Amino acid sequence: MKPKSFSIIGSQAAKSAVEKAASIIVTVCGLVAVLAVVSITAYMIISGTPALFEVGPLEILFGTVWKPTASEPSFGILLIILTSIVGTSLAVLIGVPIGLFTAIFLAEVAPPKLAAIVKPAVELLAGIPSVIYGLLGVLILNPLMYKLERFIFAGSETHQYTGGANLLSAVIVLAIMILPTVINISESALRAVPAHLKQASLGLGASKIQTVFKVIIPAAKSGIASAIVLGVGRAIGEAMAITLVSGSSVNVPLPFNSVRLLTTAIVAEMGYSTGTHRQVLFTIGLVLFVFIMIINLVLTSILKKGGEQK
Repeated sequence: MKPKSFSIIGSQAAKSAVEKAASIIVTVCGLVAVLAVVSITAYMIISGTPALFEVGPLEILFGTVWKPTASEPSFGILLIILTSIVGTSLAVLIGVPIGLFTAIFLAEVAPPKLAAIVKPAVELLAGIPSVIYGLLGVLILNPLMYKLERFIFAGSETHQYTGGANLLSAVIVLAIMILPTVINISESALRAVPAHLKQASLGLGASKIQTVFKVIIPAAKSGIASAIVLGVGRAIGEAMAITLVSGSSVNVPLPFNSVRLLTTAIVAEMGYSTGTHRQVLFTIGLVLFVFIMIINLVLTSILKKGGEQK
């Protein structure tokens, strides 16, 4: 039997019906996506704002004491916010350059046989559950950090030892976790740059490295920026792995202090929280949501300005 062939030629009525059906389907999908964003935003605002009115925005956002279960509870999350900002920023400063250089290596430098080995390894990193990163951090990274901590603070009578569960461990784990996102999306963006741009640069006498950094990366900056945004989102939204390696204590975000981030605060206490305590945890979620929105808006604005200057 011959396989059935498909033809785009048909009656005008049939083509019109297909066009209308396709238009309705894609419109509904677009509306669902918009509705999901609007629903999440509305839910976070509705759930996160009652505590602001009950406790007060200044006490929650600028208070430094977090004792939600004390006889006189305090709900200050300033140190938690600062820890999330510092931890995410350091993870991005470490992870993004490594991820970008790895993407450049895979897209422009690596021999095909070597790239065929490195690429699956990067994709495997993306598929590892976050709790596995946390377990590896507990088994491998925390003991190393504890040795370093004992070496640096040997003889100190004021330092509170953390057993290696500290901000530095959390930053390293976050930096490793954002690598697959940054590498994969950046590599795709670099490979999508038109070949004639690279050929023209090389034809004018530029070296391969000059072509990469002066032509290819600027041409792929939109995709690289998307990789950074998603990497930041992964870093600031991670909870399980960071809970295992950070110590989960509310402290000033110093490298060898046991710390708590916004996500770990929610994970650690949502199970037993009630009343105002629970409402404040939703407020923490709202703060986290606002951070992500601000990062997206700022980066989009920077990209638009860069496009207009061209």
